[in-house]
Amino acid sequence: MKKHFLPAALALLLGASAAMAQDATPKIDTGDTAWMLASTMLVILMIIPGLALFYGGLARSKNMLSVLMQVFCVFSLTSLVWVIYGYSLAFSGEGNFYGGFDKIFLKGVNQETIGGLPTIPEYVFIAFQGSFASITAALIVGSFAERIKFSAVMLFILLWMTFSYIPMAHIVWGGGLLFKDGALDFAGGTVVHINAGIAGLVGAYLVGKRIGFGRESFTPHSLTLTMVGASLLWVGWFGFNAGSAGGANANAGLAFVNTVVATAAATLAWLVGESLHKGKASSLGAASGAVAGLVGVTPAAGFVGPIGAIAIGAAAGFICLWGVSGLKRALKADDSFDVFGVHGVGGIVGAILTGVFAAQSLGGTGGTAPDTFAIGAQVWIQIKSVLLTIAWSGIVSLIAYKLVDLTLGLRVTEEQEREGLDIASHGESAYSR
Repeated sequence: MKKHFLPAALALLLGASAAMAQDATPKIDTGDTAWMLASTMLVILMIIPGLALFYGGLARSKNMLSVLMQVFCVFSLTSLVWVIYGYSLAFSGEGNFYGGFDKIFLKGVNQETIGGLPTIPEYVFIAFQGSFASITAALIVGSFAERIKFSAVMLFILLWMTFSYIPMAHIVWGGGLLFKDGALDFAGGTVVHINAGIAGLVGAYLVGKRIGFGRESFTPHSLTLTMVGASLLWVGWFGFNAGSAGGANANAGLAFVNTVVATAAATLAWLVGESLHKGKASSLGAASGAVAGLVGVTPAAGFVGPIGAIAIGAAAGFICLWGVSGLKRALKADDSFDVFGVHGVGGIVGAILTGVFAAQSLGGTGGTAPDTFAIGAQVWIQIKSVLLTIAWSGIVSLIAYKLVDLTLGLRVTEEQEREGLDIASHGESAYSR
């Protein structure tokens, strides 16, 4: 039987019954296929328009269109990269860090092939995983918004996708080093959120602070749009997490419930912390808390029980609030929309706590090896996966930003930044004056 490389969450699908796994023959299931197509569309909804509106509302009005353009065009670029060589390098071959070129340009893939999962067409698996690649790259946009060249964004994303996202997807999900080590990452705590968060933090340092940072108030121009974007992210995240179960099954139901309760817990935890600190609960806090909870539960969604998900969400809410306040001040980085404070910090919290709450004694499933699961051993594996992701993304990002700076230059001129990137980069304005 053809060998399939699966994300840890998807391996759980095959490991549910040893007897069934031994006898299983890949065969397309229409119910699983329908759910995975719907999940893919939900993830795309998270990107365009969800993430675009979330970030766009946080920007100043003179930069609104530039943020929308960056997210929109990053999605376009990464979609092509994924089909041309990304999927092949991530999900074919058996290397520790990269796959192979067996399926470059989707060679050998057709309507009859089944790949990645045993019950859906390979084209559907390609599309689903491609949407993950796209949103990961698009997340980074929020860290250097309002002062970077559009061409620099596109070249950086091309380099970063090739040398950071694709290998990390293989390392964790495609049969690589951490996959073999038993790291648990249901839907992208390391591959997506820590990976993007570190790239964002490095970018915030290398692109530099916005003019007036620390002296002027960079007030979001439309919290209404930010709240709409956050709501679309929450809805789309059901495709992100429940879709990572690999089909219309009980594990998808568990991930679905966990995505609801963890996000709810994080929202309220953030607001409690904000109220204690500032005396008021804000809509921006609610939206940020929700995203923190979604990030925190992502690596755990199909491995923990609902009570464990609530605990992870609450922890992510409180800790990410510190991440965008105390930690951000300590780091002295102008991370425009708190990519590291929410996605990087939330991803670290979720990845490590997955190793705790996946335990059967705490209501979890025991991960991909329930018969041998031990909290201490699994937490250590999770910590190693976090450290490797931080190091890999940090080094790749540093080199990629430097290469872009040497060739195109990273930053717009001071005059263009003051004018706003809508006019300076695109010759358009989001709002009539």
